[in-house]
Amino acid sequence: MKVPLLDLRAQHESLRDELLAAIHQVMDTQQFVLGPDVQALEDEICRYTRTRHAVGCASGSDAILLALMVLGVTAGDEVITSPFTFFATAAAVSRLRARPVFVDIDPLTYNIDPAAIEAAITPRTRAIMPVHLYGQCTEMIPLLEISERHHLPVIEDAAQAIGSEDRGRPAGSMGKIACFSFYPTKNLGGAGDGGLLTTDDSELAQRLRTLRVHGGDKEYHHREIGINSRLDTLQAAVLRVKLKYLNGWTTERQKKAQRYNQLFQEAKLEFELIPPFVREETRHIFHQYVVRISQHRDAIIKHLDQKGVGTKIYYPVPLHRQDCFEYLGYKEGEFPEAERAASETLALPCFPELTEEQQRYVVDAISSFRA
Repeated sequence: MKVPLLDLRAQHESLRDELLAAIHQVMDTQQFVLGPDVQALEDEICRYTRTRHAVGCASGSDAILLALMVLGVTAGDEVITSPFTFFATAAAVSRLRARPVFVDIDPLTYNIDPAAIEAAITPRTRAIMPVHLYGQCTEMIPLLEISERHHLPVIEDAAQAIGSEDRGRPAGSMGKIACFSFYPTKNLGGAGDGGLLTTDDSELAQRLRTLRVHGGDKEYHHREIGINSRLDTLQAAVLRVKLKYLNGWTTERQKKAQRYNQLFQEAKLEFELIPPFVREETRHIFHQYVVRISQHRDAIIKHLDQKGVGTKIYYPVPLHRQDCFEYLGYKEGEFPEAERAASETLALPCFPELTEEQQRYVVDAISSFRA
């Protein structure tokens, strides 16, 4: 049996007719850039995240860049964030010649540890950017208290977290501004790159709409220097079709996670495998089902590959150990939990269409490993 880490074809086949109809409609209008589907998607995401404004852009990476730009982050500023995340989180900070300041993670959730944030604040700190990793929100109440106490805006990197909640509040509704990705592998994925920002601040929303079109509030008139980062109408049309199914897909992902937990509990493994930790009062959407294996992880990956089971490490090198961030001066061992997570975590297949038979095969394949 072959069990891929993710099977996008299965999702596409179930929506094929709806998707093609939406694409053909855009083709007929020939309104490919910021067409009516973009505005419609923005309105629908506002309702979904319970926010006042949504602004589509070209990618999740651009969403982070635009969020930093609209908050005035510039050369010499500092932004506190996690070292255990996708590269774009810190790269956007560096692109503005600001400095990413890393804080270690909670070993259970893999999200930034709020208790460690305050010690990292300096007079140059301009924002705090938590990452809702793997589909589970950062513990936001203590983080927002720090934000309020130090008058620092919070940017939610919610690229992996659309639909997740912390104590009943949706990802994207808790910070000053939030960033989403619609990369095809996301829980809500397009047919290419796409991103979006949410905020309750009307002034920030208007500036974001300006910044995404070269900083011009009307054609050929520019108040500030922006970037070219518009959400294609074709992507918006595809995402509007898929958004209707997102809650159902999330429920299916949660069921897969519960089944994995049960199967691993029943399995007689010869090594320790720790399933994902889910905080109380949170809605985990399981963008990834990530286990922790303290011994033999890389050998297990090779074993599963031979068995036809797809896996992936998110992320094998913490950001403070990336070559391009060597100039920041961080040393190995400075963020031990992030480094330990990088060496022990492993994502297993988890997507709405995954069958019970496939899950049992994955667990049996893991159970058959011998050191």
